Amino acid sequence: MSQATEPVRAEIGVIGGSGFYSLVQDAREVPVSTPYGDPSSPLMIAEVAGRSVAFLPRHGHHHALPPHRINYRANLWALRSVGVRQVLAPCAVGSLRPDYGPGRILVPDQLVDRTQGRIQTYFDKGAVHVPFADPYCAAGRETVLKTAADSGVTDVIDGGAMVVIEGPRFSTRAESRSYARQGWPIVNMTGHPEAVLARELALCYTAIALVTDLDAGAEAGQGVSQAEVFEAFGKNIEKLRKLLLHVIGSLPGNRDCACTQAHEGLTLPIELPN
Repeated sequence: MSQATEPVRAEIGVIGGSGFYSLVQDAREVPVSTPYGDPSSPLMIAEVAGRSVAFLPRHGHHHALPPHRINYRANLWALRSVGVRQVLAPCAVGSLRPDYGPGRILVPDQLVDRTQGRIQTYFDKGAVHVPFADPYCAAGRETVLKTAADSGVTDVIDGGAMVVIEGPRFSTRAESRSYARQGWPIVNMTGHPEAVLARELALCYTAIALVTDLDAGAEAGQGVSQAEVFEAFGKNIEKLRKLLLHVIGSLPGNRDCACTQAHEGLTLPIELPN
């Protein structure tokens, strides 16, 4: 009689592209089903920098899912269901400031939602309102910034608001200029509802934003193109991977940040995975 196989667990989740799989050695593919459907792909779980890490390509394999078709609820639920409590979320962003050029890395501290019609909650009944004044984990942000300085990764910017648009189209020049006038330095298509769903699951969520282009309102000419974004991301992926590798090894083992208190005083209408 065969013994039951222990479920595969992970403590840290990384939601990013296939370019981060080079961090993984001897990874185990773990299909995960959720009450909200399938995540973007099966999880890839491996040991990285002495930590158990679950990798999930946000857009699926071969970048098949556009931003508005990603099953964000299934993605975050799948990560929590294998034990993940800290999530690192590298992403590509457009810059709304001419001095934040391609290759810069920004660790945002605020988020502005300009998406439309995306499902952005697990709580479809009852009065359940999680705090979201500070959408990113303070401990995670501190770890990224300190690790960048210690590991020699330069051009890392502390703070700024990431405005998240619906996509898949890029912004008009007028839209970009409007966002810039508000003082929002970067624009992205996937940061919401990813961050708020992580908060509803009481996960620590830290975005690490790589600037790939100057958005339409920040430059002259024809504006940003997909080819330009992909090219810039490819040129700077090694720097982002280097930072991510060091951050994974430096995240605190015990969580004592405000993210752990997201459910304080609330009665949840659903049972969360352990």
